[in-house]
Amino acid sequence: MGVFVFLPLVLPLTAWPIARLAEQHLHPRSATRLLTAVAAVMALCSTVCLALVMVVGTAQLPGNPLPDGWSDPEVRAAVPYDEVVGKAAIPALCAVVVASARALWRHGRVRRRAHRALAGLPGTGVAVLPDEVPYAYALPGGRRDRVVVSTALLDCLEPAERRALFAHERAHLTARHHHFLLTVRLAALANPFLRPLRTAVSYTAERWADEEAARTVGNRRAVATAIGKAALVSRGTPVATLAGLAAPGPVPRRVAALLGPAPAVRTWPPVFTSVGLAAWAAAAGTAVSAMSSANAAVTMFLILRAATPL
Repeated sequence: MGVFVFLPLVLPLTAWPIARLAEQHLHPRSATRLLTAVAAVMALCSTVCLALVMVVGTAQLPGNPLPDGWSDPEVRAAVPYDEVVGKAAIPALCAVVVASARALWRHGRVRRRAHRALAGLPGTGVAVLPDEVPYAYALPGGRRDRVVVSTALLDCLEPAERRALFAHERAHLTARHHHFLLTVRLAALANPFLRPLRTAVSYTAERWADEEAARTVGNRRAVATAIGKAALVSRGTPVATLAGLAAPGPVPRRVAALLGPAPAVRTWPPVFTSVGLAAWAAAAGTAVSAMSSANAAVTMFLILRAATPL
């Protein structure tokens, strides 16, 4: 197993170039899907390897519930620097589990509270709340997906901009953007090296909804104006894993992109370009991470099986 067990912990660095270039050169839909897939696989692989290293560290602790054979020198020799890294992996993995559980709990709590607040309203796809605080966001789940918007925000927009707002939020719901946002959030908690991908997906998911709204209403300038106005007055969404028109981030870049031509739709960038090379580097890093974690898991399983008394 050797040093390969540690590779998935640092291989997310290979995805940093594509996290930056995908925002600029890929269609937002392609960028969102690619970056989310890379983040999910790398986070899973790094967590698996962290758990494998932790097994060796836990086996050395007095009073541990693991079989005594798992602390044999032959087992510990399978992981280099096991005495230091193995024990350090215990609090690291605990921190990952606690942070992920807390993020999932907060995401579920906010969604439940939002659905309870809408319980007395008609069961339509749009919920307009009489509120002096301007906000709008896409709320999935419950009996049906809904667009939640306050009267304060609607009063700030012209009719064409209102249509753009609703088209934007419906695009979030149709494409299930909350799944992408939650996935990259959990991935970044599992491995801090994946935070640039989380930031990139937060932007590309909004750009994806921007382009869908522009296609629906047929007016890119109206969508750009709606985004600009909403960003100036709105407080955003109640949790980062829900999507909304005025989500925090580089709003000027979104507006500038909408004032230009629609991006070309590509499933994969050309190879001999900066974004193409970055995409292949990220794909290679993801593949090596998957192979390294699989190799480490199989090797550790065979070693522990041989060391476990019958």
